[in-house]
This record gives sequence, C-alpha cells and structure tokens, in this order.
Amino acid sequence: MQYPRHKFNAKRTEHNGVSYASKKEAGYAAELDLRVKAGEVLFYLTQIPFRLPGRIKYVCDFLEFRSDGTAVFVDTKGYKTREYIMKKKMVEELYPITIMEV
Repeated sequence: MQYPRHKFNAKRTEHNGVSYASKKEAGYAAELDLRVKAGEVLFYLTQIPFRLPGRIKYVCDFLEFRSDGTAVFVDTKGYKTREYIMKKKMVEELYPITIMEV
C-alpha cells in the first residue's frame, strides 16, 4: 500500500505484520517484543486514543503492561510539534497519567 509522504519525512515501517508511522515507532515495537520474551513486559497495546475537550483527540503510541504491575504510556517522537506538546500537556492534566517519550 502506498502512503502519502509524511510531513517530517518519517518512513512507514512494518514490524511483525503491523505498519507503524515511523522507523522509530517500529523499532520500539521490536524492543517491546524482546522485553515481552524476557518477561519484563507482559503485553502492550498500540495507538491508544484520548478524547480531549473541544473534540480534540490525542493518540498515544504504546501502553505497556509491565510484569511489576505498572502500566506505562509511551510516545515515540523524533520531532515535538507545538500541537503535540499542547495535547500531551492536556492529557496529563485531565488524566492521572504521565506519558513517557522515547
């Protein structure tokens, strides 16, 4: 499937049959798969949506469920736009979470 060119030149990359928005995101998914095999992470979810006021939507890249019982939200970022910074701040103010960036 041909995707339009990304505004920051991110290259869509596939890992284990799943298409990710960038090489960095696919690389993090590969790392998570290794951490699942090692037992550090039980499982993970991708593309977690958050509804924000004003009909705004924020989508976090990963939600890791770790073997120590914690859940960690992770966003892979090569470039932080003003829009991303604003939305991340809104999510962290409205929900009792912190989004880790890699």
